[in-house]
Amino acid sequence: MPDDWDEIIGKRVLVGMTYVDNDGEPIEQRQKHGVVVRADDEGVYVRLSGSGEEFWLPPHRASFQEAEKGEYQLRETGEVVVDPDLLATWTIRPGPGR
Repeated sequence: MPDDWDEIIGKRVLVGMTYVDNDGEPIEQRQKHGVVVRADDEGVYVRLSGSGEEFWLPPHRASFQEAEKGEYQLRETGEVVVDPDLLATWTIRPGPGR
């Protein structure tokens, strides 16, 4: 998912990011959500709900999955996202020497 980047334009996506330390232990989790406004081999751009800012995600197809219908509560804000189209999950590791 997706086979063609055009398939996800206009879709509502919930993005989960887990930041880990050098040992792979989670140190922080963040969630964002919005609508995909552009997507190609350079990146996926999401217009975030609330702020309207564009958020860039790497163009890694395997990170995007169809979301199950339901309510998703954001840990950080308590906001509830109802029936997003897609889920995108990421693990962010420190760079070399950090």
